[in-house]
Amino acid sequence: MLLKHFFTKKIAHSSYILAGSQSCAVIDPQRDVEHYIEEARSLGVKITHILQTHLHADFVSGHMDLAEKTGAEIYVAESAQCAFPHRGLSEGDVVEIEDMRIEVLETPGHTPEHLSFVVADTARSRSPVGVFVGDTLFVGDVGRPDLFPKQANELAGKLFESLHSKLLRLPDYCEVYPAHGAGSLCGRAMGAKWRSTIGYERNFNRALQIEDKQSFIRSLTENMPPAPDHFGRCSDINRQGPTKLRELPVLSEWSAAAFETKMDEPGTLVLDVRNYLSFGGQHVPGALHLDLNGNFPTFAGWVLPADKDILLVADSHQQAADAVRWARRTGVDGIVGFLEGGMSQWAVSGRRTNSVHQLSAEGLRAKITGTDGFTLLDVRAPLEYEDNHLEGAINIPVAELRTQSSELDPEHPVVLICSSGNRSSLGCSILKSHGFKHVYNVAGGMTGYSAAGYNRACKVCTVPHGSRFFTGVQDNSRP
Repeated sequence: MLLKHFFTKKIAHSSYILAGSQSCAVIDPQRDVEHYIEEARSLGVKITHILQTHLHADFVSGHMDLAEKTGAEIYVAESAQCAFPHRGLSEGDVVEIEDMRIEVLETPGHTPEHLSFVVADTARSRSPVGVFVGDTLFVGDVGRPDLFPKQANELAGKLFESLHSKLLRLPDYCEVYPAHGAGSLCGRAMGAKWRSTIGYERNFNRALQIEDKQSFIRSLTENMPPAPDHFGRCSDINRQGPTKLRELPVLSEWSAAAFETKMDEPGTLVLDVRNYLSFGGQHVPGALHLDLNGNFPTFAGWVLPADKDILLVADSHQQAADAVRWARRTGVDGIVGFLEGGMSQWAVSGRRTNSVHQLSAEGLRAKITGTDGFTLLDVRAPLEYEDNHLEGAINIPVAELRTQSSELDPEHPVVLICSSGNRSSLGCSILKSHGFKHVYNVAGGMTGYSAAGYNRACKVCTVPHGSRFFTGVQDNSRP
């Protein structure tokens, strides 16, 4: 038995190859699947099984593409009622691959149809060597049960039973293979390691220390931040069977003239994926901005409409292709082309441009200590804002600006700040699309402002591997 781990950054997704001497299974594949095929080829094995622990909410899975390319059979919970060809699994079912015996546990809680796969290497022992837990159990955390709001309490109760009545009955030495790591929004505060053991989590996972069921339910259903928009779409996309990548539009180059004609059509959106300083310098009027260097896929799924044609502005074809790949991972399939020659060609064609003034830390300090009136808008997550914010700043998380910009005066200057400048640049583009005329972005954000000595560092902002939406000082201080 051989285990190969794959980690997809930004969405913090873990997937696996479980291989014997001739065949292998892929567990929870990401949407673009060539690296699984290449790895199987290098190992000299054939991909024969595709195992899904659950209908993932935070990304679109690659089960349809992988099945088409390899002929492997897809195994998924029978209760998921999937619309594509598959083999349905229920509690107690067993999947055998050479000397590997995979027992199915039904572990609902994060989602209603969730499964865990307990694997034994029978060439050595029939005792379990590891368990693929999906989003039921993480390193240092458990899955959030509130993705189905009307079922949150019920699912939290089921999660408690899945953990204490099933997973924690496995031997302490049994390894834990989760589907996500630190930075994912599927849990509160996952550890940065990609695997653990049942015994270690039993002793040190703080969620597992809550022995009272009702207290456990409250801990996972109260004060939870909203889930990104694509969390409400991806589960059903994965249930129906995602559109295969070969069936999606080929990325085309558009001349400035053709780009301008297309962008004026109803149902079209312009997305600029360059860094925020480039966007601030010059951009196509009306463009939204998502810096590809930030958490691009999560915010693409969060703020980009699923029913529009999207035109990209990028520095190069490779940057545009990278943006397409990341966007498709969270179900944004509507990108149809990009601006040939980028902003330089747009500018030399004489077309109108717009800009966002970038404030340095020193520039922000001058504004704060000066006499000019302005609104200081902190677009970070509530935990970041609560930990540390500038006096007088109001907090509207960036995704909520789409509906809450009416709370601000579009004629009054607005200075936006986040932890680095990425999210605040997105916020600037949202406000400008709503008619705001005097918008400023703080380059370097709270991190730069603190580094300049004007404020203490935000403890949430400086967590190296965590999620800005969940990880907080108050969480880390719990036993």
